[in-house]
Amino acid sequence: MQISYNDASEYPTGQKFIGDEIIIKKDFFSSKGLKKYKKYQYELKNPLYQITATCYNSDSFYRHYKIDIPDLNINDEVKAIDISDPSTKLSIPVSVSFFVVNNDRLILLSEATIFELKKITDYMN
Repeated sequence: MQISYNDASEYPTGQKFIGDEIIIKKDFFSSKGLKKYKKYQYELKNPLYQITATCYNSDSFYRHYKIDIPDLNINDEVKAIDISDPSTKLSIPVSVSFFVVNNDRLILLSEATIFELKKITDYMN
């Protein structure tokens, strides 16, 4: 996924993510594409993905997280995803949150900034 959009109304430093990449596959996760953030450099084979919360519409998402995501529709189901190291079972210590919206969109929240990740289908491993 490539980071393609952010809401930098309060924290414009988030612009450092634009154009960077995160690889999220069933059997592989890598945040090494976040080039300007050395503390976010993780690569996991067979990561553990866990749904930590589910909001069934934009209102319940706002009540739970106190965050307004642009273009989040009233019918959108949002799932918060936690990513853990399979050997330690500990979440990766990255100050980012991932939200899946209807399996069509992935939202990344970092530094109090919202990013929408754009899927890249031509990635070769």
